[in-house]
Amino acid sequence: MRVAFQGERGAYSEEAVILYFGLEAEPQPRKTISAVFMSVEAGEVEAGVVPVENSIEGSVGETYDALLTTSLKVIGELNLRISHCLIGLPGTSIDSLKKVVSHPQALAQCRAYIASLGLETVSHYDTAAAVRYVKELGDKTVAAIASARAAEIYSMEILARGIEDYGRNYTRFLVIGRGEPDRAEKEKTSIIFSLPHRPGALYEALGAFAKRGINLTKIESRPTRARPWQYHFYVDFEGHISDEKVREALSELATKSILLKVLGSYPAWQDNPSD
Repeated sequence: MRVAFQGERGAYSEEAVILYFGLEAEPQPRKTISAVFMSVEAGEVEAGVVPVENSIEGSVGETYDALLTTSLKVIGELNLRISHCLIGLPGTSIDSLKKVVSHPQALAQCRAYIASLGLETVSHYDTAAAVRYVKELGDKTVAAIASARAAEIYSMEILARGIEDYGRNYTRFLVIGRGEPDRAEKEKTSIIFSLPHRPGALYEALGAFAKRGINLTKIESRPTRARPWQYHFYVDFEGHISDEKVREALSELATKSILLKVLGSYPAWQDNPSD
């Protein structure tokens, strides 16, 4: 099964593909999250895996924005434990380092560690690509932050492990595709909606779920970009679109919304770090 991910070989997103689909999957690297969506929509791959939020640094805006315009469905989710490594050329000494290169999210997740070494940060589009960049640069004063797997792939040296500022560092990924997943014992549904700009609108909208005992697991707001200070709300909740109480809640929400889009119902990831 061909599955697109953002980044290069050794990226955390590639690890997420293997964790969800198994070793039989064929991970297909793409430069951007938008390119992952486009590859799935064009039929170049069967599915895509994209990061949506990190337990330390929060939401991934590019993914949320792409969900609004795509015709694809969310067909799954997973949580991946993120353990960052400081990676350099073989023979590199930590004391000799001046710069560190990585994706902005990885740099932010290791902010305190980087500050303790007094290193200058350089942003790169992908963690694994940062390792390759350091290898090609050939400068022992520059290191990268990425996974241990990336160090192995590019034959680089791990200078330090577990350098993230908080131990419980997880990234949640969404699996996107064109089909409908099989029913599961525990399920979630993701939706997008926008509301009239008036007092109590959000309170009334969320009441459609509260009065039916539907548990919301995530709510995120993003600017609509059409008008200043107007927002789309992204909500995840427990249950399946075919459940009677979910249908009733969405029917009520539709009467209160300017826009309502169901992104999909899918099996909830069972290995939940919040449990």
